[in-house]
Amino acid sequence: MKIICDKTLLSAAIDGVSRAVTPRSTTPALEGILLKAEGFNLTLTGYDMELGIVTTIEANVLEAGDIVLNAKLLNDMVRRMPAGQISISVADNGKTTIQGGVAQFEIQSMPAADFPQLPNTGAEDTLTIKTGMFREMIERTLYAVSQDEKRPAHTGELFEIEPDRLTVVALDGFRLAIVDRNVKANKEIRIIVPGKTMNEVLRLLANDDEADVHISANRRYIVFNTAGYTIMSRLIEGEFLNYKNVIPEGFRTQAVLDTKGFIETIERASLIITERLKNPLRITFTEGKVIVRCQTSLGRVMDEFAAACEGDEVEIGFNNRYLLDALRNARTEQVRVQLSGPLSPVKILPAEGEDFLYLVLPVRFRND
Repeated sequence: MKIICDKTLLSAAIDGVSRAVTPRSTTPALEGILLKAEGFNLTLTGYDMELGIVTTIEANVLEAGDIVLNAKLLNDMVRRMPAGQISISVADNGKTTIQGGVAQFEIQSMPAADFPQLPNTGAEDTLTIKTGMFREMIERTLYAVSQDEKRPAHTGELFEIEPDRLTVVALDGFRLAIVDRNVKANKEIRIIVPGKTMNEVLRLLANDDEADVHISANRRYIVFNTAGYTIMSRLIEGEFLNYKNVIPEGFRTQAVLDTKGFIETIERASLIITERLKNPLRITFTEGKVIVRCQTSLGRVMDEFAAACEGDEVEIGFNNRYLLDALRNARTEQVRVQLSGPLSPVKILPAEGEDFLYLVLPVRFRND
């Protein structure tokens, strides 16, 4: 194999597919990137047996062929090459010469036959969505994905795809995030996509919000086509919680709050909370204002700000980080906070409309 290509294109492609490469494996080829040169293109593939990422760049292919090169080593070498053209030449014994300008490396490649073949997913065309809308849906929910491997179904995002609607749901047992949007889908399906996959998809989305993201899915796999990348992932098997059953239907107290002001108040109160001192925030919703208190061995804080509150006065405990995550991802000037009591899940919605729904479980005070 012998090719010449642009350093910037090659470096970006290596960085993109490396997201699916296993950093440490007993199978050396899994630590590598498959490079396949044919026609006028170089195709790069990373695959860790769960997630596969493929992209193709233009190249001057002097000799067709395919090899596997260690991903980290290749990435580091190409990144440090001078700008311009890079050549990759492979000898019969697998010795690979990578040259940019006068800089030249020689490393040993692995046979392409050692690289695992990506499965034929059989995924069917499911829906096409604009990049801007899809990015927003994932960013506003991904924070709530569980990190607890004991409940694998919740380490992913639930995609509920209906003919005219896409709903994305994430939960971790302490908070719930739901965002849905109107779309036109070709099939109806309910699947769980790994959180890791969605993190990588986010990183590879096009900068153009109007560009399309093509999604194909079946019961075992999902495939995203975006910005010149094909991202294939196994789905998570198991039962996702029936989240609709945990959403309170009504409320006894409602407050309409300035989102930025609420965030700043909580951030001030959080100054005396540490990893070791995780006392909850004590927040009172009362007529015309919200009062925020907290006490740890570092000190005590009390703060308040104006809010349009209606209904019963209620005092409730919150994990500061969970509340901040929800508010920061709201991305609206004002939010509605709906409470059914001091121990019931708290709903956070936009001040107007149903753009999103966040649920945060309260924290019991020690004297409750």
